[in-house]
Amino acid sequence: MIGHRGASGKAPEHTLASYRIAIEQGADYIEPDLVSTRDGHLIARHENEISGTTDVAQHREFAARRTRKLIDGAPVEGWFTEDFTLAEIKRLKARERIPDLRPANARLDGELEVPTFEEILALARGFEAIGVYPETKHPSYFAEAGLPLEPPLLETLQRFGYAGAGAPVFIQSFEVSNLRALRRATDLRLVQLIEARGGPYDLTARGEARSYAALVTPEGLAEIAGYADSVGVAKSLILPVGADGALGAPTRLVEHAHASGLDVHAWTFRAENAFLPPALRSSADPAAHGDVGAEIAAFLAAGIDGFFIDQPALGVRARDRFLASGR
Repeated sequence: MIGHRGASGKAPEHTLASYRIAIEQGADYIEPDLVSTRDGHLIARHENEISGTTDVAQHREFAARRTRKLIDGAPVEGWFTEDFTLAEIKRLKARERIPDLRPANARLDGELEVPTFEEILALARGFEAIGVYPETKHPSYFAEAGLPLEPPLLETLQRFGYAGAGAPVFIQSFEVSNLRALRRATDLRLVQLIEARGGPYDLTARGEARSYAALVTPEGLAEIAGYADSVGVAKSLILPVGADGALGAPTRLVEHAHASGLDVHAWTFRAENAFLPPALRSSADPAAHGDVGAEIAAFLAAGIDGFFIDQPALGVRARDRFLASGR
């Protein structure tokens, strides 16, 4: 079970508080999304554009750095980590990304720093048997900017003792080319992330724009097995939601992935009604919690090998209940 951005249902995502809570609640792995600062430090943010997850807009000294960039083919406006040094990033404070759904988290706005990858690993090393599940965010973009993510990622993991095939580490990416390069550089386990949408997944690999839909075919999964150990897939690719609002019959994705020797990790489970299938919601209040335990049990019954969750304590309870049932 992977604490998604820490315990992001309990504290603002990608903060040391969030990661600590995830560990204390029983997560097997904590998941930092990694981007780079201008001076090459890896920090944990969901995106390199940080207006929604920090108080950067309140810092008048950084007002002129607001800009518009093309990130993986899409125009994005805001403030970007690669335009700030680490010292400048440390002057910012984290903010809750979805305050309407998580007002308790928003009460911590302005109190928590943006952590470095080193700080996250130092935290994890203080606990027994905690793994790390970093994601390289926009790796081709950062490589083209002269700030490749992979060398500092591998160096930092090694320095903190996370090295070798048996280390409790998964490295994940939505891109293919950087995973292929990582396969040549490390024995750590690699995860190909797969979106539910069918758009292009890697604009740089061999000069092609290929579709995520091609990756979930038996042939695509067999190709992934040549450079990765697992697939991390959007939930709807495993159990689609039917017209009645309930989870439907499983697709054959898990079966085909297992046939190629790949584990399957599903993302992302969240307890709030806004993120649950209609049949599992507790009320019309989007912020109230519904029956995420039943959702997790259905996916475990479909054969998944792991899952990402924003509320790790609920994930532990659902997993343990499922295992105790003997299904």
